[in-house]
Amino acid sequence: MFPPCGCSILLPGCSILLPGCSVLLPGCSVLLPGCSVLLPGCSVLLQGCSVLLQGCSILLPGCSVLLQGCSVLEPTKLIRKTLLVLTGVSLCLLVSRCVQSLSQQRLLTWLSVLEYVEVFLEMGACKLWGEVGRWLVIGLIQIFKAVFRLILLLWYKSGIQTSPPIIPLDRGADCGDEADTEQQEDQYFVGQRSGRVIRPLGSAPSLQTRLFGAPRPRKTRSSWKEKASSKPTPLGLQETIAESVYIGRPLVHLLCLGLCGKQSWKPWLISGVLELSSFAVLSDAKFQNGWERAEMRRRSFLLLYYLLRSPFYDKYSEEKIIFLLRLLADHIPGIGLVARPLMDYLPTWQKIYFYNWG
Repeated sequence: MFPPCGCSILLPGCSILLPGCSVLLPGCSVLLPGCSVLLPGCSVLLQGCSVLLQGCSILLPGCSVLLQGCSVLEPTKLIRKTLLVLTGVSLCLLVSRCVQSLSQQRLLTWLSVLEYVEVFLEMGACKLWGEVGRWLVIGLIQIFKAVFRLILLLWYKSGIQTSPPIIPLDRGADCGDEADTEQQEDQYFVGQRSGRVIRPLGSAPSLQTRLFGAPRPRKTRSSWKEKASSKPTPLGLQETIAESVYIGRPLVHLLCLGLCGKQSWKPWLISGVLELSSFAVLSDAKFQNGWERAEMRRRSFLLLYYLLRSPFYDKYSEEKIIFLLRLLADHIPGIGLVARPLMDYLPTWQKIYFYNWG
């Protein structure tokens, strides 16, 4: 119990007075014995508080600019805007780390990862942030892919770029035992003129395990093994420029879309001219590897996608394709199981950028 107000208590042994103790209890002046002993070094413990918190404004520079006006927004919009900013920052940090490492295998890996998840990122951004967030994510992904591919082309001299950059593993053809494969290759003979495969008598198995059919021909190496073991065909100056044009075509198309609008013919025409010119130059080159020739065949097939790209699809192709699918589904039995779901899925597929333009 404290004494009544106005009392002044002198405790024995108090030789040290703390100024301002009268503030502790209203109206009372309490002298605590040995206060400097009870809390030794308090001034040291709290001495650097201003230093610890000094420069907190440096830790998050520009936060007031990034989230300016967030107090006025609704909580849902605040969360979406924050997630959008964090996504862009994380993608920028990811790209900067990958570029600084300058590892060809890492660049190929990140390019493959981006190509596998780009549709998911586009649809997720559209669901969370609407059309603005969707086009922002599309632009960021295309910029990162173009930067990675240009580094591979100009720095590492990796030749034409495949899609995906890392060819998937064919486990059915490549997971067999190499020793058994070499042993099987020596168990038959191929005629030089006729090309007929003949099994020698000495290598014939027992009657229980004998196969009386013709022996299987030698398996060719898979595309991923061929790409890993073979060097890309060197590109000349014209081929390098053509490949650079092909790499930068998505960025030019996105820029034209932003300037001219989705319904304008200019993005469609400019993208088509760039891709055709690049394909015309590269088709004259003599590629030495099978995976390079397969990539050129894939690019020639992708030219047909311009029939399914807006605005050509909206004005010309849509009615004819839907009419053809409906005609096949109504008059040919069994085709309707494929044609009718395809008619329902085609408008959704055509609206997704990375399905159509990626």
